[in-house]
Amino acid sequence: MAGNPGWEGGVNLQYHGQEQIPADPGRVWTFVNDPEQIGQCLPDLLELTVHDPTHFDAVVRVGVGPVRGKFKFKFELQPDEAARRMNMKIAGGGFGSAVDLTAGAEILPAPDAGKTILNWNGAAVMRGPVAAVGGRVLDAQAQKLIAQTFGNVRERLTTPQTSG
Repeated sequence: MAGNPGWEGGVNLQYHGQEQIPADPGRVWTFVNDPEQIGQCLPDLLELTVHDPTHFDAVVRVGVGPVRGKFKFKFELQPDEAARRMNMKIAGGGFGSAVDLTAGAEILPAPDAGKTILNWNGAAVMRGPVAAVGGRVLDAQAQKLIAQTFGNVRERLTTPQTSG
């Protein structure tokens, strides 16, 4: 509604963090370039549709304060192999709310051989009822979900792969 300035301008949030991954950078790079693999790392994933090597859609269960339900997102992977950086553009929403997110991760060799440091960051703009929940609640929930996604990347790369 036009009368609610919190909904018009949206809420801007910034995030960053680091994951230590016990896998070599080449394996991590291959993983983050696979939309099927990276999509499976999203918390509360309900549905994943891969369109091509750089585009996928995901439906996830979201709960922020009183706003709960399914949100649908479109993802675009933007790999920069020379910089060993994966950028992602994410847009979507649900319940009359919209979320635009840019995220990125640098994939760096760790001092310990065969390990990787994943430095990640993200910026989000949220509009609609989800933005009206309040800055601290929204910020804490968004930070938790982003950290959980990167934690899931670490966990999947830590688990020994079995051939099936």
